[in-house]
This record gives sequence, C-alpha cells and structure tokens, in this order.
Amino acid sequence: MLWYDVSWPLDVEGWESVRMNKMIFELQPEIVVNNRNKLKGDFSTPEQKIVAETGGRAWESCMTMNDSWGYQAADDNWKNSRTILRNLITCVRDGGNYLLNIGPKPDGSIPEPSVHALRETGEWLAANGHTIFGTDLCQVRRSNYASYTRKGNTLYMHVHFWPGDYVAISGLMTKVKSAKLVKTGETITFTQDDFRVRFTGLPMEAPDAPLTTIAIECDSEPHQDTDFVRKNKPRMGV
Repeated sequence: MLWYDVSWPLDVEGWESVRMNKMIFELQPEIVVNNRNKLKGDFSTPEQKIVAETGGRAWESCMTMNDSWGYQAADDNWKNSRTILRNLITCVRDGGNYLLNIGPKPDGSIPEPSVHALRETGEWLAANGHTIFGTDLCQVRRSNYASYTRKGNTLYMHVHFWPGDYVAISGLMTKVKSAKLVKTGETITFTQDDFRVRFTGLPMEAPDAPLTTIAIECDSEPHQDTDFVRKNKPRMGV
C-alpha cells in the first residue's frame, strides 16, 4: 500500500500525480494507493468524520485519539474506548475501515490516556471480535442507544447506553428466531409485532463493558423500516 497524504497546496498537475502513479504501478502492479494525490485512487480517506462510500468502493475513516494528529500536551479531549468502538462499528456497518492515529510523546512513549482506551478496546475485541471482523454490510442502523453489525442473518446489537430491564428495536421487518447475550451466552426472551422487537428480562447492570452485545438470529437478512413505523403505528394523542 502507498498512502499519499496532504495534497495541499498543489493540484494534480503540480504533483505530477498521473506520472507518479504510472511509475508506481509499473514498479509494483499489485500496490493499492489512496486518493490523496488528487486522483481517485483505489480507496477514499475521509478525515475526522465517517463518510461511507457507495457502489462497493473501498474507504477508511481516519481519526485521532483526541483532536491532534501529533502529540499536543494541552489537548486532553481524549476518546474513550466506548467512542472508539462506536466509531469502529459505524465504519464496519457500512463496509469501511477505521484508521486510528496515535500521537507519541517526544520520547516515543504513548500517552497514558491512549494506552488506557486502546487496552480496553482490545480486551473487548478479544471477546467480541467475531461481531466486528468479517461482518457484512448492515442496513439496520436506527437506535437511540445502540449500533449494529451483521454477519449473514445474525444481527449484532451493540448497546452503548444500557437501559436495564429491556431494550427494543423499532421497525425491524425481519422475523427474529432467537436472541442471546454474547458475553454470557444467556438466552434472551423477546416479543415482536409489526412495529418493534422488545428484548426483556435483561440484567439491570450491563453484563459487558464498554459495550454489551446481543446476538439476534433472524430468519433472513435483517431489514429495518422506521418510516413504516412512523406512518402506521398509532400514538397516544395523535
């Protein structure tokens, strides 16, 4: 891979990007290059935001651990492990990668807030990585307290704000066959109607941290339609 960076202040002609790419591919035909020499390249690189590509084009969102690319002693706006995982899940849901930058201190050491957040993230992935790696595009996305990934007909509900007792998915149009907590394997009771699926009898405290994941087995690829709910579900006083 060749990862161009910072095309400013020149344009395609100024960087001789066409000539440069031609030379690179002659030397290494299988190399992958990004789009930061003002050419389309093989993949897109949105920065400090998550913007999914369409039509099967590859992409990765590039973000920092705080607000700075290099070490900045005054920048204490650190992302915690929950935020990092939510960003990762959002990228994976739409088929992208999450490129997370670490700014070492002048002596080469990693700032402790980064170490702490990455250690927690790694520990969670060690147990829950199968819900992230090798997953498929996921159409289900709308929730006030959860994010989603999918592998085949299994929908993974990653609950980042644990409400206790029960959680629900609005507008899931696919029939649910079973559900369980990924952390413990415990079976979850649920009810389903035309407008939502409600998972009940959950522990009041989150079984896992920083996210608790529920594996939801469906009878086909999960599909969500919240517009249907808004148009058809009766509401008190409306």
